[in-house]
Amino acid sequence: MTAHPLELTRSGAATNTQSIILSVLIPFYGDDPRPLLASLAAQAQPGIEIILFDDGAPDAALSAAVTQAVIVADAAVTLITSPVNQGRSRARNALANAASGDWLLFLDADMEISPGFLSRWRASLKETDCDALFGGYAPCEPRSRHERVHAALAHASDAVDAQTRSAQGAFAVCSSNLAVRASLFARCPFDEGYAGWGWEDVDWALSAASLGQVGHVDVPAAHGGLQSADELLSKFARAGTNFARLLPRHPAYESRPGARLARKLQATRLSLPARLIGRSVARWDWAPMKARILALKLFRAGAAARDLPRGRA
Repeated sequence: MTAHPLELTRSGAATNTQSIILSVLIPFYGDDPRPLLASLAAQAQPGIEIILFDDGAPDAALSAAVTQAVIVADAAVTLITSPVNQGRSRARNALANAASGDWLLFLDADMEISPGFLSRWRASLKETDCDALFGGYAPCEPRSRHERVHAALAHASDAVDAQTRSAQGAFAVCSSNLAVRASLFARCPFDEGYAGWGWEDVDWALSAASLGQVGHVDVPAAHGGLQSADELLSKFARAGTNFARLLPRHPAYESRPGARLARKLQATRLSLPARLIGRSVARWDWAPMKARILALKLFRAGAAARDLPRGRA
């Protein structure tokens, strides 16, 4: 990818980086990070910096508003603006390269945090022997009927406690609300070969687990940016090529239920029927919620099966 100059904007407090313990890193593309920034700035203490990455600046008005919010912030805040979209992996790597902290805490721009969030993270990081910790997700409430299926999917798959996640190890790690020692991240950045949405976080977690100790704690944050069934289906449809990249790199993932289903659909040439049925049921508002969640998972497996190279079935 051709290198493009990055623009830096700093708050008045973002001057001394010699004693930074925790760097909070937030990439965004179209989402408004200002509510999260305001919550973080209100909780920030000495030793914490916040860095945002405007990935491509697709909304000029939003970019201008975020720039102004950074300039007037009371905390140590830096905004990096890229004139072109770098993608999820490159954006996170750029944030890590700009960070000064011993620990890097990755958050998504649409996340909602509770009071004391940063204090709980600092306490967890002070006590741990791990090289990376996933804080987990809090249940999120839908704001409209169009978001109900996403909220139910997140509640069923993501909003689980640290004890439950620990039983799954690195398989249960996501790339938002994830704290990583800077020393580990220097050895294990996000793979920039992943394009678009999906699976780069699983790839990173499995790679990191081979180099250091990856653990789980209960410092949850909620995803505020719930999406409609159609938006989820569109994302899942585009993520098949990333899944096809993941499996050869991490053969252990073949044992996961989603991967096994994708292989079965591939072997039986049922990828297309799975996607058609999954799409129809997931979009049907009157279907039972459990059926809609299963339909989304069926569609996702069908999209993965479509893009998988032939291999073990």
